[in-house]
Amino acid sequence: MRISYASVLPSLGDKHQFPSFLRTISNFTVEVVGITQLMKQLRWTWIGILVSDNDTGREGTQGLLQELAKRGSCVAFLEILPAYNSKDRLQQIVEKIKAPSVKVIIVYSTQLYLIPLMEEVTMQNVSGKVWIAPTQWRYSLVFYIKENWKALNGTLGFAKYNPEIPGFQEFVHNITPSPANNDYFLTLFWETVFHCSLLSNNNITISAGKASSFCTGAESLKKLQTSVFESYSFQEAISAYNAAYAIAYGLHSLLSCDSKDGIPKNVSCAAVTNLHPWQLLSSIKTVHFMSTAGQELYFDIHGDMPTQYVIQNFQFFPNGTSRTVKVGIFNSWAPSDEQIQIDTKLILWNDGATKVPHAVCSESCVPGYRKSTRKGQPICCFDCVPCSEGKISNNSNSNDCTRCADDQWPTYAQEKCIPKTIEFLSYKEQLGASLAAVSISCAIITASVLCIFIKFNDTPIVKANNRDLSYLLLVALILCFLCSLIFIGYPKAETCLLRQVTFGVIFSFSISCILAKTITVIIAFNSTKPNSPVRMWMGTKTPVSMIIFCTLIQVIICVAWLSTDPPFPNANMIIKPGTIIMECQEGSSTAFGCMLGYMGFLSLLSFAIAFLARKLPATFNEAQLITFSMIVFVSVWAAFIPAYLSTQGKYMVAVEVFAILASGSGLLFSIFVPKCYIILLKPEKNTKKHLTGKTDHNTMK
Repeated sequence: MRISYASVLPSLGDKHQFPSFLRTISNFTVEVVGITQLMKQLRWTWIGILVSDNDTGREGTQGLLQELAKRGSCVAFLEILPAYNSKDRLQQIVEKIKAPSVKVIIVYSTQLYLIPLMEEVTMQNVSGKVWIAPTQWRYSLVFYIKENWKALNGTLGFAKYNPEIPGFQEFVHNITPSPANNDYFLTLFWETVFHCSLLSNNNITISAGKASSFCTGAESLKKLQTSVFESYSFQEAISAYNAAYAIAYGLHSLLSCDSKDGIPKNVSCAAVTNLHPWQLLSSIKTVHFMSTAGQELYFDIHGDMPTQYVIQNFQFFPNGTSRTVKVGIFNSWAPSDEQIQIDTKLILWNDGATKVPHAVCSESCVPGYRKSTRKGQPICCFDCVPCSEGKISNNSNSNDCTRCADDQWPTYAQEKCIPKTIEFLSYKEQLGASLAAVSISCAIITASVLCIFIKFNDTPIVKANNRDLSYLLLVALILCFLCSLIFIGYPKAETCLLRQVTFGVIFSFSISCILAKTITVIIAFNSTKPNSPVRMWMGTKTPVSMIIFCTLIQVIICVAWLSTDPPFPNANMIIKPGTIIMECQEGSSTAFGCMLGYMGFLSLLSFAIAFLARKLPATFNEAQLITFSMIVFVSVWAAFIPAYLSTQGKYMVAVEVFAILASGSGLLFSIFVPKCYIILLKPEKNTKKHLTGKTDHNTMK
């Protein structure tokens, strides 16, 4: 069995290889965890590492690299310090240290390698770096060389927590060498710190020739400067002290029959005096006590005693003074997220600032961006790329962006999802309200015209060209204007079914009335010829039959459309990013095209017949008005098709409503406004003589 107070190799914790080995300190990987926890706490991810060319540096660095990788940190450079004072090699290393992106440097080195490095760092006036000092060089002489203070100012060092043992300070101060005890190490220490020579029992000095005076042995250790000899930091003494107490508690537990594992069941306490090493080892493994220094002591499953480290900040000032400030602690036994505690407000950094420096290869990506690693570089080096359309990142340094739900869309900064804007042609917005107002106004105007015609129904201009057809056409135009209101508002299943069908049937009926009026004009003027065959078409049956037949064809088209693939409401989330377009999907585009095509056929047919009849003799020839109205109607709908196909959302609906209002207004103002002008403002022209001139013509009633 062995209890060590200084061995730190991790392999000694393997109980298969070393089952009887215990130690009152932790292995050096515990300090490595503390250093990496410090990097994580201060958000340092871009770190330089310097390693001494020996076992201490190489083994410590292997564990450090593994722990840094676990916590997402990257190594900016890893340089091995030369075993010999190679000026060129040190200059190359210092050039890497001077890199602006490298702010934090961990040095795993012994003092032999460290002093030449710091001489070169000081010579090249390197500053602005944060040095991390493990326990290997926490008490190095480099801190007592004032030339190094500028470079080392702000260094963070790890030191094992060493509580003050009661009475230990007085014990140390009262130690004196004696020729009788022949303590070689104490004699060598005494001669070194007091620069003198002690005589042995044979009157021979140990360090003969190295000092000009002899030691009396009465020199006092109290007079030594603590900056050179820190009498309060005997790390090995504390560990040895704990080891001795662990053995004492284990032995006491065994002799008191308190150790259940060390005493076989068939052995009485009286027989325990005949101890075996394995019994004592088993008892020591289970000790758990509070030392006189206030430490809670016990061994873990690896045979190591948990350790607390103190994090210190070395602060040097221009006036030649210095101080070491405790800024944090690291408890190896605590949960991983509670192991380290540090107060950054107490830290004075290299440049005199109090703000924690940035030690990153790339600055953090703000929400709305994602990290894009640079090819051939560590993961800590990346570019910040904006999230693609429809995606967000709500955390800093996101590796990927998250797509929003179908009914949501990112904000402008792409840091969160918000509900998409719902778009449709609404009565509440200016465009929808304006179109609705125009539609109602046109319907009112048309109704007023109808009232005028009814009031003056016995006048020649109203009776001309069949006044009943005029009434039907005016009613149809009123319905045309009002049907545009179905297109405005939130699309529902009912309105989607009625929109295009109502529009198609009513407009086909209107054009059928115009076609009937045109044919009535031709029949009226040709029936005056003797023996004319068109006389048989005189009367009301012909125009009514034509209106019914032409309208019925459109009704059949619309019924077939509704029966096979009717229109339906649809939430379109594709056309316009960030917007849900509530629309009426037409269902069968072929049926919709047939409906518009048939309406266009009727318009062209009416235009052709009216155009042929435009030169029939009469002072007031309605065929001329019909020709002009059909030109307006066809022009509007010819322009509608490309405009309709090139727009989307509510503007597509607005284009169709505008086409309905424009074409309906064209028919109203082309055919009926001239008649109203004569009826209201030129009544002298509203006579049969004026309409027929010198020749009497039959008029249809």
